[in-house]
Amino acid sequence: MSLENKNAVIYGAAGAAGSAVARAFARDGARVFLTGRDLGALDALAKDISAAGGTAETARVDALDEEAVERHLDAVVQKAGTIDVSFNAIGIPQQGMQGIPLTELPLESFTRPISTYPQAHFLTARAAARRMIEQRSGVILMHTPDPARLGIPLLGGMTPAWAALEGLNRAFSAEWAQHGVRTVCLRTTGMPETETIEVVFGLHAEAHGITQEQFEAFMTGMTHNKGLTTLAQFADVAAFVASDQAAAMTGTVVNLTGGAIVD
Repeated sequence: MSLENKNAVIYGAAGAAGSAVARAFARDGARVFLTGRDLGALDALAKDISAAGGTAETARVDALDEEAVERHLDAVVQKAGTIDVSFNAIGIPQQGMQGIPLTELPLESFTRPISTYPQAHFLTARAAARRMIEQRSGVILMHTPDPARLGIPLLGGMTPAWAALEGLNRAFSAEWAQHGVRTVCLRTTGMPETETIEVVFGLHAEAHGITQEQFEAFMTGMTHNKGLTTLAQFADVAAFVASDQAAAMTGTVVNLTGGAIVD
């Protein structure tokens, strides 16, 4: 129960990554506050977490809506007293974003992820940090896939967007760690269990003229352990990093790429 008595807010909690982390947090004792746009999906997840012995509450929150984010955290603090962990797992549809050469990519498709991801993470992290600094403790987590560091073709604006998140992570830590607020980025390979990566691998396979199975095998072959990151691995590490056992970790990237990236 390494997260016992911790309050964790998760944005985009109904998605595959968000829900996996929410379940891991709740399993390890945290009270989880699930947010997103689809309240029905959030309520279903909260029901599952409660059935497994955890504690979960839901709210419809758009992570790009500054006022909505602030109002929700005010409500969480009023109800729970603290905000100990913030994790942003929002995503955007990848059709029209990936699998297209940069020379043919529309400007709107290129700029959408660059504006969406950093803006959403800035708003949610800033809101959490304002409250965490007052309590002199807290952990802010974010997630980036390996193209944040690797040069992979046909990713459009996703690569600079993910790289920007890792830069934000360092900047957050430089200002906030001295006040007890840790910020850590979890870097994975694509996780084939997720609907998003199933779509993405399909887009890249089509662009390269190969099957989706062949493309996944190629991506798997880039790792040292010949295995892509699983949701369970990702969620378990997120729960560890959010706990006090990882108190020395801040301003860094936790590498879960199986050797695809070696530093």
